[in-house]
Amino acid sequence: MLDPNALVSVVIPNYNYEAFVGAAIDSALALDWPHVQVVVVDDGSTDGSRQVIARYGNRIEAVFQPNAGQLAACNTGFERARGEVVFLLDSDDVLNPDIVQALAPVWRPGVSKVQFQMRSIDAQGRPLGGVFPQYPAQTPTPNEITRWSLTTSAYPTPPGSGNAYARAFLAKIFPQDDSNGKIADSGPLAAAPFLGDVITIPKPLVSYRVHGKNDGAMSEVDGPKFAREVSRTQARFAYAQRVARGAGFDMKDAALNRSLSYLPYRLASLRLAPQLHPIAGDAGWKVLLDVCRGAMSPQGVSGKGRITLMAWSALVALLPARAARTLILWRFAPGARPKALRTALVRLRVIR
Repeated sequence: MLDPNALVSVVIPNYNYEAFVGAAIDSALALDWPHVQVVVVDDGSTDGSRQVIARYGNRIEAVFQPNAGQLAACNTGFERARGEVVFLLDSDDVLNPDIVQALAPVWRPGVSKVQFQMRSIDAQGRPLGGVFPQYPAQTPTPNEITRWSLTTSAYPTPPGSGNAYARAFLAKIFPQDDSNGKIADSGPLAAAPFLGDVITIPKPLVSYRVHGKNDGAMSEVDGPKFAREVSRTQARFAYAQRVARGAGFDMKDAALNRSLSYLPYRLASLRLAPQLHPIAGDAGWKVLLDVCRGAMSPQGVSGKGRITLMAWSALVALLPARAARTLILWRFAPGARPKALRTALVRLRVIR
């Protein structure tokens, strides 16, 4: 259990999110916990972010640095974080006030992170109806998450803002370099199952803002973005292999192509931007074969979810480009799904 006197640090890297950074800071300051440190690192913003941040005065620890990228901003923030628990909160996301109270009972030595579900909101903070990741009926155990990561390189995890990290864990991998890509949450998410226990709380306690400028969120179909995501995932996998092997685990090269979170990106990249697709000689039938293999490999995806993914993959691979593009949009941009489709997916319990 987390000591009531423990310090919780919230590190908020920011770049040109003047419209959202105030809400992120407000959510950190509103946490229902007696000891909270808020570190905001502005990475050379050229909009009005600095003025927004400066208004908080000594309620936060503000750092203004020349633009060096998200990784560098997170490295700077972690250097200043003193808490036993550390959130790396994207400056367009929002924490629930009760999130620390929710993690406190399950916190213990040896935990690398506690992960939560996230709800999708739009630029104005209105719910879009999506909650992710979806967990099986039984919440995954730390041992299952480690095993799934080894065999498929995948486990149901939210992006960075949806995790509370142990400072002792982050100290093993910070400062980060760009060997696993330039996105700051890639390293912690990939390393967590091999350097500690991942505890899951299946409750949406973080809001994930979709506003069209996110690096990770999708609001429209963008072929080059999918190609970049494939390359980024390959780099993250190579990093995960190094960490796993360093911790005494055997992670096979084939694991990546069993990942049901990666394969839809690979297929979308192939269909939407074949000239940019980073896998030489790839083909739709190869992806479909890997999807079938992945569907038979446990990784925290429900049976209905696996069947739905196989059907979606077959349609995307075989239908004309225009229809495939629409199906890709519906998968990666929940707000674009027709109401009837959303209702059907909820009733079938594919999504919640």
